[in-house]
Amino acid sequence: MINSKAKDQSPNTLDEVSAILLAAGRSERMGALKPLLPFGEKTVIETCIDYLREGGIRDIVIVLGHHAEKIRDQLRTTSVSFAVNPDPASEMNVSISCGVSALSLKAGATVIALVDQPAIPAQVVSALCSEWSEGARLVVPTWKDRGGHPVLVDLSFREELLNLDPNRGLKKLFDEHRAEVRRVAVDSSYVARDMDTWDDYRALYEEVVGTPPPGLGLG
Repeated sequence: MINSKAKDQSPNTLDEVSAILLAAGRSERMGALKPLLPFGEKTVIETCIDYLREGGIRDIVIVLGHHAEKIRDQLRTTSVSFAVNPDPASEMNVSISCGVSALSLKAGATVIALVDQPAIPAQVVSALCSEWSEGARLVVPTWKDRGGHPVLVDLSFREELLNLDPNRGLKKLFDEHRAEVRRVAVDSSYVARDMDTWDDYRALYEEVVGTPPPGLGLG
């Protein structure tokens, strides 16, 4: 059962939720800079920002690393904050720590999203935030019982997020606090899919946009 806030505390509100968008990786398996690949009329990273915004999140911290300045330049007119992982080859825990360090101390929870999942529906973000507003501290979306991303973490776990296990990362945090985890079934397989390769990218693009990605042809 989810523990609700004490009676003398105000309820959680959506404006207390910030997002961390992880975009520091080298995209080695893809062989191209994933955040700046086209996705419909925008880039992959802009599409991710859009679904977070449409899901109700105003404050977004983007964790950069590989080709950080190229991504900053692409987003120069976008109202987001940046953090930089100085070692883009590091495990995800380092990027998460960088992002958490850049969050406002007023934030009550964070949605941690991956830049290689641009097809997440905004309703998924809204669902995570709704569970938090009702007292859930760790929220994970599921598709056919398979957990996915983005996830929501109450910032009472701030210290744990700053010191995640480099090998097991968020999974270890969620496992250690299993009684606090709320699994939310969502109507989208995209929470359990990412795009590590050109084939992944092409398949996702064609499903969502309805045409092959620009420059990849029809063959």
